[in-house]
Amino acid sequence: MARSDPELGAALAAGDQSALAELYDRYGGLAYSVALRVLGDPGRAEDVVQDAFLKVWRGASGFDATRGTLRSWLVAAVRNRAVDLLRGRSLHERRELALRPEVESAQAGPEDQAVGAQERAAVTSALAELPEEQRHAVLLAYFGGFTQAEIAELTRVPLSTVKGRMRLALDKLATYLRERGLVDV
Repeated sequence: MARSDPELGAALAAGDQSALAELYDRYGGLAYSVALRVLGDPGRAEDVVQDAFLKVWRGASGFDATRGTLRSWLVAAVRNRAVDLLRGRSLHERRELALRPEVESAQAGPEDQAVGAQERAAVTSALAELPEEQRHAVLLAYFGGFTQAEIAELTRVPLSTVKGRMRLALDKLATYLRERGLVDV
């Protein structure tokens, strides 16, 4: 004797494998037709149906007959999985079509890496030539992410002193880097 949806849902939640077989016998064809309609690919539709039935089996305790039928829950699972698969496929296809031979790598080439290494070395040298208080203020601001007010509090000096140190340090850094042809300020 066939069970009602609430009875079938309760049997699924209890881990009754015969309930899963009954669910498949009852709604397998419908699930497949929904997946096939969305995807247009019989093989992928079969995969979606299998995924959806597994999802229902694993999440059977979440079925609430007061919120809808077992049929609608299963169909929603099939449709959602098919749409997810379709979106993933189309995104992949769009990415493949967007690739062209002239596309450059996102990584810096050897020339850019060499220039970057020279600039880092110059900045490191420029920072080393600053007086300790100025260097400390710059490092806290640019690498520590502190505001000038926070630096004043941390170093226990007046805010105006921190502002002066920062201005002097940035002027010295700009001069140092400009003399080496690394910045145009």
